[in-house]
Amino acid sequence: MERFAPESSRVAEVTRIAPRETEFVRDLRGPNRFLVARSAFTSDTVLEAEKERVFSACWIYVGHESEIPEPGDFVAREVAGRPVLFTRNREGRCRVLLNSCSHRGAEVCRKRRGNQRRFRCFYHSWSFSNDGELVSMPDEDGFPEGFRKQDHGLATPHAVDSYRGFVFATFNPAQEPLLDYLAEARFYLDLTADQAPEAGMAVTPGTHEYSMRSNWKLLAENSSDGYHAIPVHKTYLDVQRSKGDQIAGSTEKDWKQSHAFDLGNGHTVTVKQAPWGRPIARWKPSMGESTRDTVERSYRKLELAHGPERAELIANLDFNMLIFPNLVINNIMAVIIRTFYPTAPGHMNVSAWSLAPSDEPPDARRVRNESFLSFLGPAGLATPDDNEALESCQRGYAARRGEGWNDVSRGMDKADPPNWDELQMRTFWRRWDELMGGKA
Repeated sequence: MERFAPESSRVAEVTRIAPRETEFVRDLRGPNRFLVARSAFTSDTVLEAEKERVFSACWIYVGHESEIPEPGDFVAREVAGRPVLFTRNREGRCRVLLNSCSHRGAEVCRKRRGNQRRFRCFYHSWSFSNDGELVSMPDEDGFPEGFRKQDHGLATPHAVDSYRGFVFATFNPAQEPLLDYLAEARFYLDLTADQAPEAGMAVTPGTHEYSMRSNWKLLAENSSDGYHAIPVHKTYLDVQRSKGDQIAGSTEKDWKQSHAFDLGNGHTVTVKQAPWGRPIARWKPSMGESTRDTVERSYRKLELAHGPERAELIANLDFNMLIFPNLVINNIMAVIIRTFYPTAPGHMNVSAWSLAPSDEPPDARRVRNESFLSFLGPAGLATPDDNEALESCQRGYAARRGEGWNDVSRGMDKADPPNWDELQMRTFWRRWDELMGGKA
């Protein structure tokens, strides 16, 4: 496992990170403790500051290039609370445009997806190209002297960039380049993209959209938290055991070679070899004997493309990664892309997609979809459990009206904490506190 561990992971946090005590975070030494103020989950003032200091400052995930394969393709969605058009222009370049007319502000597109050369605002019929240029409007001569269409294109983020098909945007003119921002997270994006050595990875049709009555940072924590898996997801594990998988129901026995890593810039990952099957190349009895050949053929394909060592890593390394602040890629029994954004301190909207090899044959896709929906789908055997746990936390904060502190101290004195410790949460909170202006 050392071959993909960041250098910083070899030294315990309490040695390499200075203590600090701010309004929301207490990163203490002697004794070692890490506490987060519960007011960070309940305050309207905190949320308003997050919109500017976190979501408007960082690179934010927009979509995957596979969602708009042809010139003229577009998807309309909200990205960090902003309505945007994720589209591909005539030259085939991905663009991100704000879905708000430069005239009076109405949406220029009210469809969720499609293919078109122009976006026309229904209010006054201003029309824009899929590059965002204003190309026509009624009664152009009625505007005063000096009016120029080229000055009234659709607004765009400060920058748009992509890595291995994952497209990001930032509204921060001071933001570092995307490659630098992603830091060590690129290694895990590479592992994800390399599952499809020939045709590339693609988002499968359909989007999961749902909401939760909890603070968005609780989902950021939960997405890579191994400590809750055994008690909260007992039903899923029991079902897999009943189908023949070797599941002990113990963190130490079920999560082999378990680690948690700080990837830089607030990004975190937990890695392990889990007891469930993975449709990309790890067959388990719960998947059914009829699927064994399909999964084993997938593994042989990885070996031919990448060699035995990397094929083993792609096939058998389970990881849960958070790219700060709100992109989750869980590469476990299937691959999920998940984003979330707060609408209130105690409410968020969640969007999720399944990612798969674009040339995956129908029998392999069926195995993947069953694996995906059984755990990761919003009506599966696990995601509803997570949702209830987070909503229960939010309800519990009312007991002291947002006062008190959460303890996030597990494993902070270890050089190599496993995924059921909490290095990953502390990594998130240190970056969050820095952006929010926390001063020791």
